[in-house]
Amino acid sequence: MKNNLKVERAIKNITQEDLAKLIGVSRQAINSIELGKYVPSTILALKLSGYFGKSVNEIFKLEETD
Repeated sequence: MKNNLKVERAIKNITQEDLAKLIGVSRQAINSIELGKYVPSTILALKLSGYFGKSVNEIFKLEETD
């Protein structure tokens, strides 16, 4: 699963640490999501999309191999 999380963070000028605190997860979780090593739960994906004011589909993209 690809994501635009890093781009969205850059637009808002927010660090992984700050985003993690706002969403209630570790900085490592945000890093793992950005690197595609971890697929977030539905609840976490909704929290992230809500924070950025985007739909889940705008932040996370399924790949053909998923």
